[in-house]
Amino acid sequence: MSKSLEYEIQPEEVKPLLGTEGVVLVDVREPWERDTAKIEDTLFIPMGDIPARIQELDPDDHVIVVCHHGVRSLSVAAWLRQQGYEKAQSMAGGIDRWSRFIDPKVPLY
Repeated sequence: MSKSLEYEIQPEEVKPLLGTEGVVLVDVREPWERDTAKIEDTLFIPMGDIPARIQELDPDDHVIVVCHHGVRSLSVAAWLRQQGYEKAQSMAGGIDRWSRFIDPKVPLY
């Protein structure tokens, strides 16, 4: 049995995973936030819509949840874990940290 994943993953660890089969980046911010700044190739499901749209996610996938600073995404990742999504993680620092350290073309807000 493998060691369970931490609840948070650093943006530097997320970048090489993007585009990998079985890895899904889920943006749980509000539509206006997504219109302001986004990471390409993410699934956009606002936090409040997650319970109604959970069937869009595969429990076998490595689901990485992102928000603005990492607070909402941590809450969503914990909830997904309770629903059986054992590989759900929150991207620490959110899109703010992504903009600062990974891709400065993504606007800060």
